[in-house]
Amino acid sequence: MTDPNLVGGGGVDAAELSRIDDSVAGPKKPRSLWADAWRQLRRKPAFIVSAVIILLVVLIAIAPGLFSHREAGYADLTHANEGPSADAWFGYDNQGYDVYARTIYGARASLLVGIFATVLTVLFGSFMGIVAGYYGRFVDSLLSRFGDIFAGLPFVLGAIVILTTFNAPGSSPGQVTIVVQVVLSIAVLSWPVAMRIMRSATLVAKQLDYVKAARALGAGTPRIVFRHLLPNTLAPVLVYATIALGANIGAEATLAYLGIGMRPPVVSWGVMISDARDYFRADPHMLLFPGAFVTITVLAFVLLGDGVRDALDPKSR
Repeated sequence: MTDPNLVGGGGVDAAELSRIDDSVAGPKKPRSLWADAWRQLRRKPAFIVSAVIILLVVLIAIAPGLFSHREAGYADLTHANEGPSADAWFGYDNQGYDVYARTIYGARASLLVGIFATVLTVLFGSFMGIVAGYYGRFVDSLLSRFGDIFAGLPFVLGAIVILTTFNAPGSSPGQVTIVVQVVLSIAVLSWPVAMRIMRSATLVAKQLDYVKAARALGAGTPRIVFRHLLPNTLAPVLVYATIALGANIGAEATLAYLGIGMRPPVVSWGVMISDARDYFRADPHMLLFPGAFVTITVLAFVLLGDGVRDALDPKSR
């Protein structure tokens, strides 16, 4: 009787035939770290949900007019302090502003602060970290102690000193100036974390064989740093940047609530929370809705960062 697993009666089974076909077709192209990470991320519901939320927030910030038919400056004192209704989904504040419209338009300033503060933090911190880790010894000690000075400053106290120094009492800077000051204050106080992450990754990567081989072949420092070290130390910094972006959005709201960060004429979630703090008991809707947007956005970035970290870490697979 003929074995059904044999093909053509020649004694070659289906599994063996498949292996022969694979050997003829040649070896499969190995997947990169980023391709493997993307395959892992697509299977995580938390990553999908957080990515959708972040994309929605970004779309709101880019085109707020698609989500609100009223401008941020629309006000009607006859409706002051009214709660949510069909006319104003989030109600009105004490000055008659539509809370929903201001929440939609406030996404832009909050997101810009988070993005620019994160970019400056990662760029400067990564540069300092890769220089310290690559050269080591005296350069490493000097840059590490310099970073420790900023890392030792309490965030709120440091922000108060920086922002009050650049804003004399009675001054009224423009919107761009206010945003730049908040971005710089957050970046100045946050970059040591990115430096430590990049320094640790560089200390490990520079001992690997491909770096030693490049150095033995006469490659210069710029080529070793940008061609070999940077691509292989980028993953942990990217994970930190994703989480830090959400944290910086929360930091903007914190500084605005303390009265030292964003302030009118800028419209942001932090400014709305600051304006509503004295009316929370009587009119909680003024604070709850912008506060909910801050919380959900920060949580989305944290979940996104956790997913990226797990996907890029082979030990977690």
